[in-house]
Amino acid sequence: MSFDLQAFQSRLGHRFQTPQLLQQALTHRSFSADHNERLEFLGDAVLSLTVSALLYERLPDMPEGDLSRVRANLVKQDALATLATQLALAPGLHLGEGERRSGGDKRPSILADALEAVVGAVYLDGGFAAAEALVRRLYAKVPLNAEMSQRAKDPKTELQEWLQGRKMKLPAYRVVATLGEAHQQTFDVACHIEENGATERGQGASRRAAEQAAAAAMLQRLR
Repeated sequence: MSFDLQAFQSRLGHRFQTPQLLQQALTHRSFSADHNERLEFLGDAVLSLTVSALLYERLPDMPEGDLSRVRANLVKQDALATLATQLALAPGLHLGEGERRSGGDKRPSILADALEAVVGAVYLDGGFAAAEALVRRLYAKVPLNAEMSQRAKDPKTELQEWLQGRKMKLPAYRVVATLGEAHQQTFDVACHIEENGATERGQGASRRAAEQAAAAAMLQRLR
């Protein structure tokens, strides 16, 4: 499928003075040594600062801890992958043949990383104001309200608070198995609570994701 770079720039709301930056932002390491990981690093910082400013402006009464949780929820992998999908970014990705055959253009981690790289590319091409404007456009339709604080708590945080509220020890997480090929692994993690001897398992594409899945399973059991 051909990818219209001009149309994509229109969706971004930014016309690149240096189009090579956009091409690099869309290039995965499996395709070329001139890939997007450094741009991703830069875009992550711009994204975090701009979302922090948005939350500071829109939620003036929310305390720092809750703001941090909401921000983490807004910039997490799945949230960024959803924004990338809304931009129809996937067809423009440059992926190695093996990565493309394995569904890399649909993988949330690759989509999220590419979106961060695009933000970094816009920063280099047009400065912070251009990159900030892009991030604000990306989140323009995302509702930001006080109720987000509770929804933003991830399962591990919720489980920790549930246990602490009952004077119980924090759970222990252990990797039980690692499945699949090196480029597409699945982690199997156990979550154990010492006081009641309960153990639940969870799986995910990263250790963190598997721990969250295990914590969610434990919360469901405890409740």
